[in-house]
Amino acid sequence: MKKGNLGPVFYISVIVITLFVAWGFVSPENLATSSSNALSFITTSFGWFYLLATFIFLVFAVYLAFGPFGKIKLGDDDEDPEYSYFTWFAMLFSAGMGIGLVFWGVAEPIYHYTAPPMNVPGETPEAARIALRYSFFHWGLHPWAIYTIVALALAYAQFRKGESGLISSTFKPILGDRVHGPIGKGIDTFATIATAFGVATSLGLGTLQINGGLNYVLGIPNTIVVQMIIILVVTILYMLSATTGLNKGIRYLSNLNLGLAIGLLLFVIIFGPTSFILDVLTTTIGDYLGAIIPMSFRMTPFTQGTWVGAWTIFYWAWWIAWAPFVGTFIARVSRGRTIKEFVLGVLLVPTIFGAIWFSAFGGSAIFFDLFEQRGISEAVNSDITTALFITLEQFPLSAILGTLATLLIITFFVTSADSATFVLGMLTSKGVLNPATSTKLIWGLLQSSIAAVLLWSGGLNGLQTASIVAALPFAVIVVMMIFALSKALNQEVREQKRKERRRIKKLEELLKESEGK
Repeated sequence: MKKGNLGPVFYISVIVITLFVAWGFVSPENLATSSSNALSFITTSFGWFYLLATFIFLVFAVYLAFGPFGKIKLGDDDEDPEYSYFTWFAMLFSAGMGIGLVFWGVAEPIYHYTAPPMNVPGETPEAARIALRYSFFHWGLHPWAIYTIVALALAYAQFRKGESGLISSTFKPILGDRVHGPIGKGIDTFATIATAFGVATSLGLGTLQINGGLNYVLGIPNTIVVQMIIILVVTILYMLSATTGLNKGIRYLSNLNLGLAIGLLLFVIIFGPTSFILDVLTTTIGDYLGAIIPMSFRMTPFTQGTWVGAWTIFYWAWWIAWAPFVGTFIARVSRGRTIKEFVLGVLLVPTIFGAIWFSAFGGSAIFFDLFEQRGISEAVNSDITTALFITLEQFPLSAILGTLATLLIITFFVTSADSATFVLGMLTSKGVLNPATSTKLIWGLLQSSIAAVLLWSGGLNGLQTASIVAALPFAVIVVMMIFALSKALNQEVREQKRKERRRIKKLEELLKESEGK
């Protein structure tokens, strides 16, 4: 199979995406209105489904780690992992939600602190406690469980069963050869479109935050012209990275990302309100674990509140929309891990890191606002893109910290875009593990073009909402993926038991022969 062998998935996806972007450019208000109406209908009518499905994903992920399948390798039985633990964690974290943590690490806790759920008064100690608990919840085990299921199904199909790297290949246990027909092509096309929409939206939002950081640090104005220049520069950076391949560009950038993030995190913990941060981490972990079941199923049918739909259900849909991209990338870098090692690594390590991050950055922001009246809430509410920088201003060496934070955002941005070109190249090149550079460059240009056109026309919010709407059918696909993966794993366990019985029987026969002699 040729690396650049593009099939109908590529052409159909490009046509659909182009038409959608044209809609956003010609009539951004109409796109935003239509998408918003669809999102409102889905969150109101199917919010219960998102909550149930996401909890099922988490339970199934835990079962995979501690059930009868934990020792199965994602590859040959004697195969070693392709990457070290540090590099593996760095790549899955950078692709998964690194830039999101940087953006929301201060902003989300402050949002919940000023407008908490459950009729709790804002800007109070109780509001602060709930704000951090829900931040842990929205960025913790549940989203990573979604990624775990998709990534594990893909890694098992590719490295254990020798299938392609396509989303459709995970359905072979229940669809058989039909995965190579229209049904499989439909699944892969849908995954490609969802990935392109989600990534393009994130590139647009990332551009806005980089502009916000440059404005705060260097005084560069927040204008559409500056944002177009940012997109151009970042596009050149990630296209250069994409041409170097997985083992150079993405690998080195991911390690740099994680190193910068850890360095910034340690500085905030050491030079910030250290005892408060550690107290927040400890008590919020307890709150989170103690309330994880009620939060997982919390809806407001009797009060008809909108908070759960605007935050929890929106987040679950957003993570599901990102699952084809993140799942495909995590699968690609996880060859050689056992299922137990894979699940615990993907599920726990980013969750723990995220908890520490929110405790440090969100906790510090709340500390400055609650006890020292530094006006963090007002500043964040007026311009969310500067939330992190306003908080860092309260620390020594704030100018250096702001510069490092901007660099961190840029490197996360480049890594996410680079990873996305890799994944889109795989999805539209019949699942080859190393897609052609030309295919990756095509997708890189398309992603940036989508983000640029929608920022220019003001249609970015419409695309973001549309990608969330697309998560509903993909949630059904992930549920079906559980059945397909369960069937494949159970078949393998039964086959292993049959082999073990044959081996024992043969040993017994050899033993009898030796005793007879």
